[in-house]
Amino acid sequence: MSESTTASSNSESPTGRVTRRALFGASLATAGAATVGAVAGRATAPDPAPPSAIEPFHGPRQAGIATPAQSHALFLSVDVARPDRATLRDLLSGWTATAAALTAGEPVPERPGTAPGFSAHTDFATDLDPARLTLTFGLGPSLFDERFGLAAQRPRHLHTLPEFPGDALNPAWSGGDVLVQICADDAQIVSHAFRALRARMPGLGRLRWTQHGFLTRPADGGTPRNMFGHKDGTANPRSGTETFERAVWIDSPDEPAWLRGGTYLVFRKIRMKTADWDQLPLAEQDAIIGRRRSDGAPLHGSREFDPVDLEARTATGELAIPAAAHVRLVHDIPMLRRGYNYDYGTLVANAGGATEEPHPHAPGTPEHTHGGHNQLDAGLLFAAYMNNPPAQFIAAQRALAASDRLNPLIQHTGSAFFAIPPGIPHGGSIADDLLR
Repeated sequence: MSESTTASSNSESPTGRVTRRALFGASLATAGAATVGAVAGRATAPDPAPPSAIEPFHGPRQAGIATPAQSHALFLSVDVARPDRATLRDLLSGWTATAAALTAGEPVPERPGTAPGFSAHTDFATDLDPARLTLTFGLGPSLFDERFGLAAQRPRHLHTLPEFPGDALNPAWSGGDVLVQICADDAQIVSHAFRALRARMPGLGRLRWTQHGFLTRPADGGTPRNMFGHKDGTANPRSGTETFERAVWIDSPDEPAWLRGGTYLVFRKIRMKTADWDQLPLAEQDAIIGRRRSDGAPLHGSREFDPVDLEARTATGELAIPAAAHVRLVHDIPMLRRGYNYDYGTLVANAGGATEEPHPHAPGTPEHTHGGHNQLDAGLLFAAYMNNPPAQFIAAQRALAASDRLNPLIQHTGSAFFAIPPGIPHGGSIADDLLR
């Protein structure tokens, strides 16, 4: 998995907290009266959060892509509640206003029609800074069917991903009309943002699935590690480089104009069989990946960022990086991996011998066949950004599914695919150019 996650950055991002005055006055705005950055009952707007805590929401590209990866993430997938474009537009415009306020550390706007005495404000994040909060929005293939009249504007590559050998996908963790990737350096801020978005959903969207992840960058700012203990994200293109621009951002006349400057996101929930992995000798683990677990260096190299040499040989003439090693199979297929670890724990037998309700697993998997008890659900929330999915993710995944030595140790259990529109200007909403 060492080639497969996390935006690389060698600079640490500040996450320190500062005390802020309470954001709310004694009285709250009544129906539709509250606006972003102002609250009834106060003579002035809330104190701004420290600049270091804020990732700008507005701009030519959405935040949360080239942004150095934060410590916590929640992926939220919803289906539009009614098959009409007005409902989709209302959902996205309400979420735009909410996201702009949240990322700036300001009170969220009230939902139109809120009754007096009720409010979207929960105080759950009062006195906390935004912790580099970003909200990144994507549109799924299902939005471009006959329901919304958008078929003529479908992105060139936005179709349901093919089924790959070994997939054990659970429909409960797959698909969706709209995705939101919520990231921040504070888990409470992530949860607060989710609640604020959920408050705008009734009548507009139905929750399909959520997935929660975490990531810790070493104190020296180095590459984070995945659940197998390997450094993960070493081969990522660096933001601001020509390689990054060519691999991530869409700038093709073959794509609809509303998507240019955006990108695509492939999401996969990948269970990693850590109990089996931990029983393997270290040398075998390294041979499966093609890098050393200790320092992330390719097996023929001495440092993490040494170039991968697929022709390098050992003293005995064998390939230094084995033929079916993970690194070899995905080498030279650039995309931005920005994934997160997850650990949902396990279901265990009660003292009396009875078991808890089985954890849901896809039909045909060993967990489904044998009841699903005492199985650890931990692994990787793989999130990869790219501009040409057939030549990038699909090509890589087909190669991996055919011969990757990791295959017996991992299981793809969730899958989703989204077009990520470009950034949002001040006064605009998500995908304005599409829905206008």
